[in-house]
Amino acid sequence: MLPGLVALAATVSACAPPDVTSDIHDPYEMRNREVFETNVEIDRALFKDRSGTGPGIPAPVRAGLTNFSETFALPQTIVNDVLQFNVEDVIHNSFRLAVNATLGFGGLMDPATELGLEKRDSDFGETLHVWGFDEGAYLVLPILGPSTERDAVGKVVDLFTNPLGYVLPSPEKYVGTATGIVASIGARGDFAGTVESVLYDSADPYAAARLLYLDNRRFQLSGGDSGDAFFDPYEELYGE
Repeated sequence: MLPGLVALAATVSACAPPDVTSDIHDPYEMRNREVFETNVEIDRALFKDRSGTGPGIPAPVRAGLTNFSETFALPQTIVNDVLQFNVEDVIHNSFRLAVNATLGFGGLMDPATELGLEKRDSDFGETLHVWGFDEGAYLVLPILGPSTERDAVGKVVDLFTNPLGYVLPSPEKYVGTATGIVASIGARGDFAGTVESVLYDSADPYAAARLLYLDNRRFQLSGGDSGDAFFDPYEELYGE
């Protein structure tokens, strides 16, 4: 559940998007709650007994891993920009990729942001949204946490849409995913207080996590900008 948890925590910590959740469609709530409880037990086993710190990863190392995995994922982001006919972001992210891959020593650093080429995310779930597909029912995925039917399909498709996956040999093509996982584990400690307040202090942790996820995702897809501080580990794990 790590990716979803850290994303929720970053949302609460970085911004307060308006409540755009006018409708919650959760026909699989019983099954979702079972998966949610299993995910919480995994989180508790990995982090809670260590006061949320998890494995120790120095901040500079984690920053480098995050930058590298984000740069590795940019070709996939550009593919989604193309599919959404978002010419501005295609150009923006292409320049960002070129700058970080060269001046950023293969993506370990992020000089593009300092040059005004800030991070602009996209994924196939957003592409489906642009194409007019409804979000469908709310889902809780094993390990990954909160999602919707549309975003779950998007995550599967995003596994196969990074051009680097077809160019690089094994095991090099999995480096981006591996570094993203490590960076996500380290980020869990950064947001330990918020994550644990949702999971362990809420009257109904499941309902709290569901509302936070749907509010944030709908805010993003409506064109809202939660700022550079927003951290979405789905990118790190699947190159979105």
